[in-house]
Amino acid sequence: MTGTMKMVRLILRRDRVLMPIWVLFIGLVPLSYVSAINGLFPTAPQRQSYADLSAHNAGFVALYGRLHGSSLGELVAWRGGFIPIVIAIVAVLTVIRHTRTEEEAGRRELLGSTVVGRHAGLAAAVLTTAVACLLLGVVLAVGLTGQDLPASGAWALGMSMAMAGWIGVGIAAVAAQLTTGAGGARGIAMGVIAAAFVVRMVGDIASLGSNGLSWLTWVSPLGWLEAIRPFGANQWWPVLVLVGLTVLLTALAAALSARRDVGSGLLPARLGPASAGPALRSPFGLAWRLHRGLLAGWTIGFAVLGIVMGYLASSVGDLVNDSKEMAQVFARLGGAQGLIDNYLASVTSLFGLVASAYGIQAALRMRGEEAGGRLEPVLATAAGRTRWAASHLVFALLGPAVVLLASGLTMGLAHGLNVHDVGGQLPGVLAGAVVQLPAVWVLASIAVLFFGVLPRASMAAWVALVLCMVLSLVGPAVRLDQWLLDLSPFTHVPHLPGGAANALPVVVLVVIAAVLAAGGLAGWRRRDVTA
Repeated sequence: MTGTMKMVRLILRRDRVLMPIWVLFIGLVPLSYVSAINGLFPTAPQRQSYADLSAHNAGFVALYGRLHGSSLGELVAWRGGFIPIVIAIVAVLTVIRHTRTEEEAGRRELLGSTVVGRHAGLAAAVLTTAVACLLLGVVLAVGLTGQDLPASGAWALGMSMAMAGWIGVGIAAVAAQLTTGAGGARGIAMGVIAAAFVVRMVGDIASLGSNGLSWLTWVSPLGWLEAIRPFGANQWWPVLVLVGLTVLLTALAAALSARRDVGSGLLPARLGPASAGPALRSPFGLAWRLHRGLLAGWTIGFAVLGIVMGYLASSVGDLVNDSKEMAQVFARLGGAQGLIDNYLASVTSLFGLVASAYGIQAALRMRGEEAGGRLEPVLATAAGRTRWAASHLVFALLGPAVVLLASGLTMGLAHGLNVHDVGGQLPGVLAGAVVQLPAVWVLASIAVLFFGVLPRASMAAWVALVLCMVLSLVGPAVRLDQWLLDLSPFTHVPHLPGGAANALPVVVLVVIAAVLAAGGLAGWRRRDVTA
């Protein structure tokens, strides 16, 4: 552990701008929900009516979790049910950036040659990120207390958000020990978080009926966050359980780190045959071999999520059908069909953001091959630079198209079969998924640009994704200025189904993506191969 605090200072120095931004911004988001809910449901009976319907609505329960009360604080906490996922993802990216990425780049070995202990880097990353998440919870609690909400509930909600980040810290610490590359570690950690969300969602939906799967909520740590019940029961024992889980995961990560060599992972790379097959005689064949597993996993995951979200779509319209008061509130959205279309459009937009992570990961595989020393032997053959990069670019651009098509197709079919109108529902839902592609391509092309021009700063492409997530998911709720919202390419994507299909922003986004990708390829052709 020698040198841990010096490593902490180094992390704080490197993240002196980004870390305060996400701590303050995400921590202040729920404050906007107070005024929004007060504006829509100013009286207690209206809030009670909305809570009664929402608590039994499968679509809302899937997205936000279970609702146990109708007070303003409970509605605010429930409406922020997706924020813990964002916090966990940010924590994962932060921990892996300061552990596995440092190791992959060779900087950990360099620091290890000084007076720095073996576990100092891991301890510093875990400690810094955990404290940042704790500060986020404090910011949230103080802000909600200033909105005249009960202090006990505000602190319970703040700690639940902090614990979401701690979950991500523990998962990322273990994932960083498993693979030789940062991309693989991020994929494992993101997959675990996604699985926890799906398990929580299935358990919560099952609790609405007599289905015996409601116990699944307790399998997911996200379900333990629900058990805190801010502004209601305010139970603190789940916080202690989550702290214990984080400590266990961190201890496991330290034990795993002690069992492996620097630069290696506990999951060994699968060795191929002694002689390469004919498919590996071209750069594209090699790229296909490297990307096929990742593409298959993302496609299957998106297809499953599409089925679940499509099946739940029709239940969202019940908010209008079951209550005259809700019908008046949601009349501005076009009634039941308008509410369902808004739900489907929101889900496809979320799918687009998540698919961007795949596009960035596929694009940055080029940097991984370069930094790992596997690129130079390939370029020593007849394979040219542009041809090699174009082979990976195919998967960075067309891979997201495959996963979005899978999600749009399964979601449209599930919703269409549920309402007995496949022909009427499938085209709109599929179009809503496909229209996300230009925005996804912009983020993937940003990764290509960094690879070609500033390869050592390639990780900044993930920062661009996090900013887009914050602007798209949080920006409208906190009423950011339009020029800030316009920084995200997803702001310009047509709102489908239900909205106007304007081709101009789609064309502009495609042109921007093409320019960025071309700039990255041009920079790649002119620079030296670096480690």
